Amino acid sequence: MKPGGEVRIIGGQWKRSKLPVANLPGLRPTPDRVRETLFNWLGQDMSGWHCADPFAGTGALGFEAASRGAASVLLGESSSHCIEVMQKKCRAFESHRHSVAAW
Repeated sequence: MKPGGEVRIIGGQWKRSKLPVANLPGLRPTPDRVRETLFNWLGQDMSGWHCADPFAGTGALGFEAASRGAASVLLGESSSHCIEVMQKKCRAFESHRHSVAAW
């Protein structure tokens, strides 16, 4: 699989960490600016929240929520390649709050 770039986590404990983006048709990660606006609305501290990202792709929204303290995050995705990449990132972050599911 040819690399497609990367996006970064913009806040919380994993701030500035990079997430790989696969070069897959239709995969368009949520831009930094959109995530920044969303989490400004939701609040910076997500402690105790339970989050779901049913079309995770890179997992950017879910990793952002976990980085800001979400109690649990469910990442759903149909691409086996994206699932594998997100599972590797969960292990790298030593995150036990994430569940990655195939749809």
